[in-house]
Amino acid sequence: MPHDTAPSHIRSIVIAGGGTAGWMVAAALSRTIAPHRCRITLVESETIGTIGVGEATIPPIQTFNQVIGLDEAAFLQATKGTFKLGIEFAGWRARGHSYFHPFGRQGNDFGGTQFHQHWLRAQALGDDTPLGAFSLNEQAAYAGKMRQPDGDPRSVYSTFSYAYHFDATLYGQHLRTLAEERGVERREGLIEEVVLDGESGRIASLRLDDGGMLDGDLFIDCTGLRSLLLGQALGVPFEDWTHFLPCNRALAVPTDCVDLMRPYTRSTAHEAGWQWRIPLQHRMGNGMVYSAEHWSDDQAHAALMANLDGQPLADPRLIRFTTGRRVQSWAKNCVAIGLSAGFLEPLESTSIHLVQIAVAKLLNWFPDMGFDPMTMAEFNRQIANEYDRIRDFLVLHYHANEREGEPFWDQCRTGAIPDSLAEKIAMFRRSGRLLSRETDLFQDASWLAVLIGQGVMPQAHDPLTESLRPLELDQMLRGMRDLIGRAAQAMRGQADHLARIGGRIANAQREAALG
Repeated sequence: MPHDTAPSHIRSIVIAGGGTAGWMVAAALSRTIAPHRCRITLVESETIGTIGVGEATIPPIQTFNQVIGLDEAAFLQATKGTFKLGIEFAGWRARGHSYFHPFGRQGNDFGGTQFHQHWLRAQALGDDTPLGAFSLNEQAAYAGKMRQPDGDPRSVYSTFSYAYHFDATLYGQHLRTLAEERGVERREGLIEEVVLDGESGRIASLRLDDGGMLDGDLFIDCTGLRSLLLGQALGVPFEDWTHFLPCNRALAVPTDCVDLMRPYTRSTAHEAGWQWRIPLQHRMGNGMVYSAEHWSDDQAHAALMANLDGQPLADPRLIRFTTGRRVQSWAKNCVAIGLSAGFLEPLESTSIHLVQIAVAKLLNWFPDMGFDPMTMAEFNRQIANEYDRIRDFLVLHYHANEREGEPFWDQCRTGAIPDSLAEKIAMFRRSGRLLSRETDLFQDASWLAVLIGQGVMPQAHDPLTESLRPLELDQMLRGMRDLIGRAAQAMRGQADHLARIGGRIANAQREAALG
């Protein structure tokens, strides 16, 4: 009879904390790890509220949902979800100015040169066509349209991409059902003590409020901003980024408004922060992110309530936070995932993605009972890179502003920025070239939209674009712009697209009921 060749396998995993992050981890691990090889237990308490790490996402969420086995139509119905084609930034560059950060790319490269370099040359020749005219996502978003992308690279619809808006609480519940069906055990209870092994310093068990002990080999910290295991019990320091990103408060409130004509998030700059607007099928998500040094809670509350669409469904909820990350996300036998590992404000909807990427990297670098230091170090390096690159992208929005005379925005514009971001801005300003790094979550199209949108205009363009005569260039760009405009108008409205999805589900349910 064959014997177990891996006696050092992880036999039990304990996920501390539920919410969106905890149940994302549970759903992903239970999809990958056979239940007879490893017991997975999630402990959470209904008495502890969750922040709900964002109701807006970015396109990689599609991959995560597919990997864990979620059907898109059923997921959208269960979470009251809508589609997200990008983000509109109103007032960020200057009061009265707005621009759009689309998912998907702008235009199409030609003549051996990137599309945006040709656009920059056309601008120098006097063409004032905005960059957004060459984005199918932007044109579809403002027209309220939606469809599936096309896998054929020859199709204009291959440039299209999307993410979702959804109710984060309903998403967590949907994932919980999925995870429990795959054998994840849920334990109700408050964690009263994290018990460490006296010899190794690892976490040995969690003592719960009912007196029970929860033992495990590997512990996943999903306790939110408290970072109960990694931060408090294991003492991993927090790296504070307030000097780069000064906002440290948020107020969140739902309203009864339903708007299926805008498949995008709106971010509106205010005197000392910004307001989000996220349309769902059954309500609107709203909130104000702000700096407590520049606005009191009462001032932020007044500004939020004065700029709502619809009637509030609850009182605004205050969330206090500090932007930054833990110096390590993995220490001893504990991996922090989600807010327990770090917090990056919701400006570009990256919270859920950071959970997703941490789960993927944990599975890629999954340990045995030896907890190899080199494996842990590489995991920590990769996670740190994810946070650092996203941080740079967020800082760009604040730093490149022209809102002079407002203390908050003056501080953001004149304050220090990371060297890695300063290098990117300088390169783009000189030549229009984008410094791409393989670890960047946000690729060239995103950086281009925000740099141009925030008013960072290059002083030159790629000299290779000069191979086209001005008339040829004008014809190429005009044809591309017209094609994108027609393609957007040919798409269905988002409301119609969602209705068709709902109809398919209803038909499937009727067929199942009939046998």
